[in-house]
Amino acid sequence: SPAVIVPKMLNLMEKGYGVKKSIPQLILAGASVDDVFVIVLFTAFTGLAQGGTFSPASILSIPVSIGTGIAAGGLAGILLALFFQKVHIRDSAKVVILLSISFLMIELENRLKGYVPFSGLLAVMSIGIALQKKRYEAAARLSVKYSKLWVAAEVLLFVLVGATVDISYALKAGAAAVILIFGVLIFRMAGVFFCLLGTDINRKERLFCMIAYMPKATVQAAIGGVPLAMGLGCGKIVLTVAVLAILITAPLGAFGVEQTYKRLLKSD
Repeated sequence: SPAVIVPKMLNLMEKGYGVKKSIPQLILAGASVDDVFVIVLFTAFTGLAQGGTFSPASILSIPVSIGTGIAAGGLAGILLALFFQKVHIRDSAKVVILLSISFLMIELENRLKGYVPFSGLLAVMSIGIALQKKRYEAAARLSVKYSKLWVAAEVLLFVLVGATVDISYALKAGAAAVILIFGVLIFRMAGVFFCLLGTDINRKERLFCMIAYMPKATVQAAIGGVPLAMGLGCGKIVLTVAVLAILITAPLGAFGVEQTYKRLLKSD
């Protein structure tokens, strides 16, 4: 979840923990690609729930959307770096320009839907990566500006999601939903463990990656209420599980990262 993982990983990079093996960057990249899979599968299954058919082509579109998103974002980031190098403007104006281009990337994903698979989320992330590579000082200053913006945006997002939750329904479905969430967490951590086999990441660092990959919040908050808004019969249970996942995994992941990074990662 970007809401939990991004600030924590940026903090680790500033302190120098795990930087030599690019562990914070690995977690950030993995979480972003994971969001693409989640959104593609969510779209496919909501279409199926509405009476449509499930197409294997939607799964095949995932690597294509990743490639097109990274390419478009990287190109935009390089062009922005060149623009900022030649045209000197205030950081606040740069933030507005970046926000505008980011929204355009998300809208481009909607416009290209059905024609070319494209990931707006990865495009936005690639813009930041390319900008950091080409204009590191400017990227560092912009990161501080965005951190301040996220404080307000984060509150707005989660308050709106919480306002749509039916508390009585959540209490009825609570036990089964909690068991489901912990089962998924175990499966998710096992997947991280096996994915890192054969790398130069040792056992302690692998354990940290498993802990850091626990939180799920932002995407769940963004799409949890969509089935309910679509009028699907499963809308209430989907929203309930999404909110419970946020309440359980976000604090666990944040606390786990904070308490273990000094023991499990090397300070470079």
